[in-house]
Amino acid sequence: MNTIIVQPKTKAEMQLVSEVLKKMRIASKILNEEEREELGLNLLMKQANRTEKVTRKAIMAKLGSK
Repeated sequence: MNTIIVQPKTKAEMQLVSEVLKKMRIASKILNEEEREELGLNLLMKQANRTEKVTRKAIMAKLGSK
């Protein structure tokens, strides 16, 4: 099954959406900021190109340039 992610703008919208989902018996979960970040990072990692190899020297050069 697919998932819908909704981000209400206000606490009132959050409460309304939560109540509607509960009345419809649709499972839902409220994510805090840290959980949202983790979800975003997870999606980015899944999209990353894992076929290209990078040398240790290239990584260290990038880290050293900061």
